[in-house]
Amino acid sequence: MTAEKIKVIFIVGDKEIKVEASVGLSVLEVAHDNDIDLEGACEGSLACATCHVVLEEKIYNILEAPEEAEEDMLDLAFGLTHTSRLGCQIILTKELDGMRIKLPSATRNINL
Repeated sequence: MTAEKIKVIFIVGDKEIKVEASVGLSVLEVAHDNDIDLEGACEGSLACATCHVVLEEKIYNILEAPEEAEEDMLDLAFGLTHTSRLGCQIILTKELDGMRIKLPSATRNINL
């Protein structure tokens, strides 16, 4: 049985990159699978903020609230917004089909 696919749109600068992604993957994994420049220096272990992304309000509100560890890492992110999340912590579901994910113009890699 093949994994269910949804459409995800990454916004990098003024360019939109539309990809198909498997439900169950993280946004970080989808970015890496599609050669999208979302760093993820800690490889998704929730030890950095280099996979910081900005979501649309309606998508942000669908997701469960970030855990305290994610919020702590987000405090280190460049260009933090009220709809910021870490890409390694967003697991794709059918409800996220068509989501738009904006990559910040820069990242801040702080080794803790």
